Amino acid sequence: MGEDKRKDYNDKLEHMKYLKIRWIAVLLLAVGTSFFFGFKSGDGRSFQVAKNLDIFNSIVKELDMFYVDTIDPDKTIRTGIESMLYSLDPYTQYFPEDDQSELEQMLKNSYGGIGSIITWNTKLKRSMIAEPYENMPAATVGLKAGDILMEIDGKDLAGKNNQEVSEMLRGQVGTSFKLKVQRPGTEQLLEFDIVRRSIQLPFIPYYAMLDNNIGYINLSTFSGNPSKEFKQAFLDLKKQGITSLVIDLRNNGGGLLDEAVEIANFFLPRGKTLVTTKGKIKQASNTYKTLREPLDLEIPLAVLVNSATASASEILAGALQDYDRAVVVGNRTFGKGLVQTTRPLPYGGTMKLTTSKYYIPSGRCVQAIDYKHRNEDGSVGRIPDSLTTVFHTAAGREVRDGGGVTPDITVKQDKLPNILFYLVNDNLIFNYATEYCLKHPTVPEPKDFKITDADYADFKAMVQKADFKYDQQTEKILKNLKEMAEFEGYLADASGEFEALEKKLSHNLERDLDHFSKDIKEMIAVEIIKRYYYQRGSIIQQLKDDDDLKEAAKILTAPEEYKKMLGAPLAKSDESKR
Repeated sequence: MGEDKRKDYNDKLEHMKYLKIRWIAVLLLAVGTSFFFGFKSGDGRSFQVAKNLDIFNSIVKELDMFYVDTIDPDKTIRTGIESMLYSLDPYTQYFPEDDQSELEQMLKNSYGGIGSIITWNTKLKRSMIAEPYENMPAATVGLKAGDILMEIDGKDLAGKNNQEVSEMLRGQVGTSFKLKVQRPGTEQLLEFDIVRRSIQLPFIPYYAMLDNNIGYINLSTFSGNPSKEFKQAFLDLKKQGITSLVIDLRNNGGGLLDEAVEIANFFLPRGKTLVTTKGKIKQASNTYKTLREPLDLEIPLAVLVNSATASASEILAGALQDYDRAVVVGNRTFGKGLVQTTRPLPYGGTMKLTTSKYYIPSGRCVQAIDYKHRNEDGSVGRIPDSLTTVFHTAAGREVRDGGGVTPDITVKQDKLPNILFYLVNDNLIFNYATEYCLKHPTVPEPKDFKITDADYADFKAMVQKADFKYDQQTEKILKNLKEMAEFEGYLADASGEFEALEKKLSHNLERDLDHFSKDIKEMIAVEIIKRYYYQRGSIIQQLKDDDDLKEAAKILTAPEEYKKMLGAPLAKSDESKR
């Protein structure tokens, strides 16, 4: 075919393609128009939905046909979907077919992979092993924290971010790959053959009998089936002779509502209403009651919570509080009173969407953020305490809605020093732990392990050698204040005071490392001990000086105070007599 004929042929083909697309667009528009006219005048909401769907459809087609650059339909429309859903609440999400494994991990707390947290090495600009999970493939083959990830099946990982590397490490259960790493202190690359397994994160990373016959159970999630392991742990502790129990729900972000109900049932009588969900449609409104005979109705309970205790964790803590069955200790919980369900979508997609709010036995909803009523700038804020409503526990104690679960015993949390944030962020504590492990093949059991003064001296030397710099906020604020004082003409009169403050607040690394040594040592100890004893060791180390646990132990070992705290409040007349 000649060049002119070929060009003429291509032009005709392109013209036919354009006419075909235009014909399809006209047909869709006609269908949409007829769809509109099918609505009655009073059916305004349905019309608005159909109208905007057609507008969105038309915009995508116009972009695909006329935009100067070729658009990626999947990426463009995904962005639109995510923006739309985020305007509702952060828990309503779309998962296309390719992301079903992410959803499965969220619901079941499991995935196919090697079982390790990876982090970014800022100096080498590569991913590295941060924390292998006990008895998982990474730990089994001998990978260690600090190993730099170099190659996967011969593919160089240089330039790939953590997410990309994580996707390459994950895969179908039973598949294998070769991983090359650079281990600190070793010149040659190390190669590992790894078989991917179903990675099930531990539901109960640690439980034990503490002093004074106090049982302790750390419950990390409500995803999967944690109630089974919780029951086994509790019964084992009962055999050991515990006389009270601490349930640690700190940093537990929730999971399945049914699991929270099941665990609450272990300590509450059969037939008690634990949760009521209320949604737009009938199917979203349900009442959940205890269905089984309890394991123990008498053992004193304390529940530890913090600002990261959310969702199903708040149901368990709140239900036990509302029935006066446990003393809640710690800090106010996150405040997530929304329930999500999954809905199937075309082409293998799934949508996780908020369908209802949940209400615990007292009738309160713990939802802290009002996503429905946003500020003019689109931001959302917590419901102020002044707008919350008083409810009552079974014994008549006051509790409030709209702000998570407020503990019966609030424990003041010490603020971590600014320097600690930068030490962690710059991987200096991580790197020191890596060097420490190279020099120490073994360490004592977690309960006996501690950072010595000599260890800390080595750490300080490493920090100073690294030319560590960190942002001291007080210096910044003082500098701004001094500039403002000079601008307003006050500096001359206050120069002496400013000089005194500058001396006290000046940047001094040696002094700050000594002044905040307690917090820094604790962080170093946790980072080191989990290299040898994994997550269990990390928890044991943190419990050594745990203010929440101390307060829980104090109330559990004072039976009269415990009963008084959970009993009916005294009437005002009775209080005056006292």
